[in-house]
Amino acid sequence: MFKEFKNFIMSGNVIDFAVAVIMAGAVGLVVNGFVNDIVMPVVGHFAGGVDFANLKVVLTEASGVEGADGFVAENAIRWGAWVNTLVNLIIVGFVMFMIVKAYNKTKAPVEEAAPAGPSQEDLLAEIRDLLKK
Repeated sequence: MFKEFKNFIMSGNVIDFAVAVIMAGAVGLVVNGFVNDIVMPVVGHFAGGVDFANLKVVLTEASGVEGADGFVAENAIRWGAWVNTLVNLIIVGFVMFMIVKAYNKTKAPVEEAAPAGPSQEDLLAEIRDLLKK
């Protein structure tokens, strides 16, 4: 059983998948940093200096002293953070599109198989028809 598990773990597919997951996490951090630190400040500047991450609709104000008994935290719909997430999704989708497009250009064109000749039955039928004439 241990040998089977070792063969499974050491197979190329599992290792490729593990590398892909690790790279996806790293790329995710880079994209989040790009969106939050570069794109959103530019979008906020053109939207009148608004920081989207802090935009929210407060449903219930916070009350009391934080850490004390009876403290009630603020309850808010943070729609600005959601806008940031949408922008992040669009950028990730575009980057993935560009990566797949570049990868597809590097692949060799698939050669079509040569058209198959007539089957043996077709040839025999043709010979039979010729002999009848």
